[in-house]
Amino acid sequence: MRHNKKFNHLSRKAAHRSAMLSNMACSLIMHKRVATTLAKAKALRIYVEPILTRAKEDTTANRRIVFSELRQKEVVTELFQNVAEKIANRPGGYCRILRTGFRLGDAAEMAIIELVDYNENMLKDASTKKTRSTRRSRAKKAEATVAETPLADATEVNEVANDATETTEKAAE
Repeated sequence: MRHNKKFNHLSRKAAHRSAMLSNMACSLIMHKRVATTLAKAKALRIYVEPILTRAKEDTTANRRIVFSELRQKEVVTELFQNVAEKIANRPGGYCRILRTGFRLGDAAEMAIIELVDYNENMLKDASTKKTRSTRRSRAKKAEATVAETPLADATEVNEVANDATETTEKAAE
């Protein structure tokens, strides 16, 4: 019976599941991205995020705890030397899961799980991305407030509209 056990068993015994997640975590740390099924990616995220949080503080105790989970010296070294530097300022959410479609053989939903700070394309898009404001909606609101007054003429409406567009342009910059 389940009785309040909320993690995904992935149709495996406990030893097989822990070995699989350990190997997938090692692959994720070494290669910075892994393609797998969506269920395994979600289970891996739950498994690897506390390990990454431990790696932010380089102590002997943390190294031993992480090594007991991962069981590979090279991966632990990579984690504490390179990955920990990149994630040092991040408070959590070190992994991103991107859905990639369905597998042909059994129609399982596939996904890519990756470390957030290592995807240069996403980081570049986030830095060059500007927030665009809609001039239209703000200008209409300004015109509507002026038009409601009984003494408003056409010149006042144009001045208010021009002021509204100037303020939105300044806000966009």
